[in-house]
Order: sequence, then C-alpha cells, then structure tokens
Amino acid sequence: MSDITWYGHSAFKIGASDIHLLVDPFFTPASGVDAKTVGPVDVVLVTHDHADHVGEAVAVCRTHGAMLGAVVGTAGKLAQNGVPEDRILNGIGFNIGGTVEHQGVRITMTQAYHSSDSGVPVGYILRMPDGLTVYHAGDTGVFSGMELWGQLYSIDVALLPIGGVFTMDAGQAALACRLLRCKAVVPMHWGTFPVLAGDTKEFARALEAMATDCRLITMDIRQRIEFTA
Repeated sequence: MSDITWYGHSAFKIGASDIHLLVDPFFTPASGVDAKTVGPVDVVLVTHDHADHVGEAVAVCRTHGAMLGAVVGTAGKLAQNGVPEDRILNGIGFNIGGTVEHQGVRITMTQAYHSSDSGVPVGYILRMPDGLTVYHAGDTGVFSGMELWGQLYSIDVALLPIGGVFTMDAGQAALACRLLRCKAVVPMHWGTFPVLAGDTKEFARALEAMATDCRLITMDIRQRIEFTA
C-alpha cells in the first residue's frame, strides 16, 4: 500500500514500504519539516525551476543521499548548485514522454504549460510498486493532452493546482479531472500566498458541476493518507 503526505503548496511525499519520493520540496513554516527532518527520501522530483518548487531540493539530496529527477537543463543547473552528479537520475536528467525506473517506481515525465528559469516545466506520472498511479501536474494550465495521459494510464490520484493566477483555476482543474479520468483528485497550489485561491470550495463546486466520478480529497498540511490501486 502506498501513501501520500502533503506539506503544503505543491510539496508531496509519495511513499511505499521501501521507496519514498518527494516532489517539489518547498516547505512553508506550516509544513513543520525541513531538509533534515523530512526523511526518509529516496528520490526528489522537481517540476520546474521556480523557487517555490525547487525549494530545498539540493539540501534534501545532499542530506539523505536521494536521487534527483528533473528535466535536462534543470538537472544540470541543480548539479551546479550542489547535487552530486552521481545522484541525478539518468546522469543528466530526462525529458517529456521519457520514463525512468528507480527501486520499482516507474517515473514518466509529462508536459506542463507554465514557465521555468531553466529547462521546461513538467509534470510526472508515478507508477508505484503496488500498482498505484499518481499524477503530479506541476504548475500548469489545462491542456487537451491530458486526455491522452488519461487514455494511456489508469490514474488513481491526480495532484492538481487550483490556485489560479499562475496555474489552473477551479474550473480548469475540474475539466482536467474529466480529461484525465482520474479516480481521485487532491488540490494543491492554493492558500500559500494571498494571490492564490484561499480554499477548495470553488473547486468542489466546479468538480460537482462537471459531473465526473472523480472523488475530491482535500488534504490538510502534514496529513498522510494511504491509497490502494
């Protein structure tokens, strides 16, 4: 059985008995963790090169000996910033549509529509050893290609931004759920800064109006939930 912990904003740990992946390790004070205390971590995944997503990626990799997964370009920049080169998945990173495997987890990189200081913005589809499939969209607007990912993979849980301004808003994220055909959705990238949506109520209404079978799971910061495929 796999579990997901939310540390606020877009930071999640997705874990199983012997593998723990940390995505976008930007820790706000409410998270109650930092690079030292968030362990164990086997893989750090970065969706794009903005400070509120790279966060403490370098420190986590150095402290816990974790591998870094990132798009080519961003992986190189983080190596220059202190991630040991032997700790980078595929040596130089990988790219959109590509899949790498580490300790039984298959990590597929998807496109995202946003911006990035290096490389390009991406998302990840994670297929855990127990069969659970998790999609972390990164920062993105809705795009029609989400339907293709929904056809290719049976997505159990989608982690989707709903905050608006910099990413999808509630209505776009609800449409994304329909395109992805995900079984459940955990909203992210909300409530961190005043400019973002302050809660998930509008998203809940939009998801209900979209009339999908997708189950809304609104997590509290530091909450850990177990999921089955």
